[in-house]
Amino acid sequence: MTAPLPRGASADAVADAVLEVTGLDVHYGTRRRRRRALHGVSLSVAPGETVGVIGETGSGKSTFARTVLGLVRASAGRIVIGGEDVSAYGPREWRGLRRRGVVQYVFQDPLRSLDPDLTVGESLVEPLLVQGVTRTEAADRARTFLARVGLSEELLDRLPGELSGGQRQRVAVARALVTEPRLVILDEPVSALDSANRVQVLQILKELRAAGVALVFISHDLGSVAGIADRIAVLYQGELVEAGTARDVITRPRHDYTRLLVGSAPTLRSTSADRAERDALRALLRA
Repeated sequence: MTAPLPRGASADAVADAVLEVTGLDVHYGTRRRRRRALHGVSLSVAPGETVGVIGETGSGKSTFARTVLGLVRASAGRIVIGGEDVSAYGPREWRGLRRRGVVQYVFQDPLRSLDPDLTVGESLVEPLLVQGVTRTEAADRARTFLARVGLSEELLDRLPGELSGGQRQRVAVARALVTEPRLVILDEPVSALDSANRVQVLQILKELRAAGVALVFISHDLGSVAGIADRIAVLYQGELVEAGTARDVITRPRHDYTRLLVGSAPTLRSTSADRAERDALRALLRA
């Protein structure tokens, strides 16, 4: 199933998609005991577009992210990033792509994105130095992007273990953005954050969309995805069962599983206990 065009996008815009995934299959195990993780998944993401990929644990959403990033080898299908067919890339080619900063990944656990032995400043500067940026310019950009995620430059000299969970997650987002990538894939980026930090990170992602960065926002929380996504793709048992504009998927879900997700999303129900967060998410959706 190929996702429809984003609102206001032309066929040419999708042809120039930052990410184009076609017929993606991922199988684990041996031929006799093979388990299907993904089957026939097709999805495109245009510049300046945010696509939310949602599903419960085991639906295949994290496998999708890791396969797109070359961390898991696809069994079949085609992956094109920034016009570059990466389907058959090996470790060497993937290292080159990541060094160029074309695509970045924010892990659900920020400690996986950050070296525990490097200070915040060193973590932000390192990918820029790999790209050949001067140390002075890299330090300036580190301060800029730390401020962009709402953190003080006083944290530059601290180690990840000295930060709160919310601070670590925002540092991980800053590290992904500092190279100014064309595509950012975020795996459950707000699941460990409190309401205030969650809304702040979503606002940052919305600003990135306006700047032309393509985002893939992976989550089990439809409420958070609804606050930022232009389109939503629903994965169920490894298959893409529904895709459309965020408003259509939320207000007119077609698949039974999607209806279940909509009905169980606390930030989409009037009975939500966290009224402030719900109002903030709705404001993002309306904008």
